[in-house]
Amino acid sequence: MPHPRLATFSVNGATKYGAVTELGIVDLSARYAGDYPTLREAIAHGALHRLTDAAENLPADFALDDVTWQPPIPAPEKIICIGVNYPDRNAEYKDGQDAPKFPSMFMRTPRSFVGHLQPLVRPRASTQLDYEGEVVLVIGKPGRHIAERDALDHIAALTLCNEGTIRDWVRHAKFNVTQGKNFDSTGSLGPWIVPYRDEAQLADIRLTTHVNGDLRQDDRTIRLMFGFRYLIHYISTFTTLVPGDVIVTGTPTGAGARFDPPRYLVPGDIIEIAADGIGTLRNGVVDEA
Repeated sequence: MPHPRLATFSVNGATKYGAVTELGIVDLSARYAGDYPTLREAIAHGALHRLTDAAENLPADFALDDVTWQPPIPAPEKIICIGVNYPDRNAEYKDGQDAPKFPSMFMRTPRSFVGHLQPLVRPRASTQLDYEGEVVLVIGKPGRHIAERDALDHIAALTLCNEGTIRDWVRHAKFNVTQGKNFDSTGSLGPWIVPYRDEAQLADIRLTTHVNGDLRQDDRTIRLMFGFRYLIHYISTFTTLVPGDVIVTGTPTGAGARFDPPRYLVPGDIIEIAADGIGTLRNGVVDEA
């Protein structure tokens, strides 16, 4: 087990958090809920390393197959998503424009995400459900007007996102993507968070997306147009970042919309987002009931 991993999950309708090991999940909420009701409070108290250390000598309480995975951070105040942040993505737009001076961004609601191994829902309104694999920063220390040199001190953990998008609904109006990015249960976060240790952990992460075993996206975070330090600095210019905030840092080229013809997700598909040192986020697809 290379990196400690902390997850939010439910068992018999009760939501819990714990450490993921080779043998199962250690229920840390049973032991620490008085101090930290959820992982969000554990993050706010700088306690992630305390939790992973405590779990090292404890037996697993639940088998991995016996839990329902939830997005790792319950009820984050903000989920901020970055658009067009890998160089080849800008070229995909074929609009002749140079690389942007500032990052594009938009917000998503917690309700638009499911957890690991839970199905993405293709809505009744559209068949254009698309995948976007992304590395995610979880904020640990609050801040406003954060200098780039200090930015990494504000990271608590890393996780993954499938930033599922309804393509025809990001084109409904002249200047918006909000609708197409916020359909219920169209994206996923997880499977867990990996506590942040040092800059080497995120300097050059390889990020891949497979659909039904077919490699669709493959890039490295060293190539980001707007790196992690800059994103935290820039975002904190206009909003106060608080513990548990989620920054979804952009997707590489290769989403389904960019194929000719497009290759949108259909029920039965399996999407796997994987990154060095973080893990693999896996989801199926179902139609909205």
